[in-house]
Parts: sequence; structure tokens; C-alpha cells
Amino acid sequence: MESLDARLENLERRCRRLQSLTFAALVLGALGVGTATLGPLASGGELVASRLTLRDAQGRTRATLSAQGGEGGLVLHDLQGRPRALLGVDSSGSPRLRFATAEGASLAELTVYSDEAPRLSLGKNGGTEFFSVGLMPDGSSRLELADEDGRPRAILGADEHGSPGLMLVDRKGQPRASLRVSPKDEASLILEGQDGEVFRAPTPVQ
Repeated sequence: MESLDARLENLERRCRRLQSLTFAALVLGALGVGTATLGPLASGGELVASRLTLRDAQGRTRATLSAQGGEGGLVLHDLQGRPRALLGVDSSGSPRLRFATAEGASLAELTVYSDEAPRLSLGKNGGTEFFSVGLMPDGSSRLELADEDGRPRAILGADEHGSPGLMLVDRKGQPRASLRVSPKDEASLILEGQDGEVFRAPTPVQ
């Protein structure tokens, strides 16, 4: 008959084996949970986040990369943390490059609308746009020069057929001079005085 000491030794051996198996199972389980947690963040060497902020040695924000609200973009900040440059895509899918003053007024902006209509605009320090040039979705083009209040005063453009035209506008927005070449290569000039008198060339046939 097996002695009491031998039976106690067998029981202790079984307990040690069971403890080893339990520890191994816990380690494997922890590794599985860690992989499931880190997988979406580090899969394929990618870092997944909706917003990333870069700060300099003094803790000042210098760059912000975000994808929120249907828009995505990179914003660069100056030493005071003010946004000065933007490269982004808005919710309609239009890409945009923008440069601004320290107060946030736009100085230069390049935008592409509808995948085929780029527009470049330049502004003064106060934010007033004084120059713009762009291609319209219908194929026509337009260049505008504005006064100190942002009102277009000279408009140079070409229609969808490439026929050019130049129009000069007064401070009230009324056309005062127009020079145009039609799709049939027929030129025309129209001048309007303050008293309503109109000069046309060539002279209309009576």
C-alpha cells in the first residue's frame, strides 16, 4: 500500500503542473488582448488618429493634422501658435491651399472646384480681395481686379468658346466700357458716359 508521504508528494507534483498550465494560459490570453487592442493602431506600420498636433521644445503648437467633420487638412502655425498656412480638402471634396496674416485674413488662396475649376485669389493685409483668376465649370475663364473696397473694377475673360472680352466698371458696379471679340471674330467697343450717352463701334447699321 502506497505510503502517506508518497501520496502527498504526488499531490504536490500535480498542483505544480496545474499552476504552470494556468500561468501559461493567462499569458497567452493577455497577449491576445494586447494584439486585439494594438492591431487597429499599428497594423501595417500605420498610426490611426483623427487629430495630430506637433509642438516645439517650448510647447507651442506648430502644426496640426486633422480629419474631422468631413474635412481634412494640415495647418502650420507661427511662433505664437497662430495658423498661417492651410492645405486641406473641404467636405465637398475641393482641395485648398491658403496663406493668412497673423490676424487670420487671407492673403492668397488656391482652390479647385468641381474637379475642373481652379481659382486663385490674392488679398490685402486687411483681408480685402484685390485680384482673382479662375476657370469656370462651363469652360469660361475670368480675371478680376478690384478696388480698395473689394469691388471688381476691371474684368477680363473668355467665354466657353474662347472669345475674349474686357469690361471696365464704375464704383456703382455699372459697366462703362466694354471691348469684345465674338465667336465669329467680330470686334465691338461700347463706351458709356455719365450722362447716359453711348458710343458704339462699329456703328450699328440703321
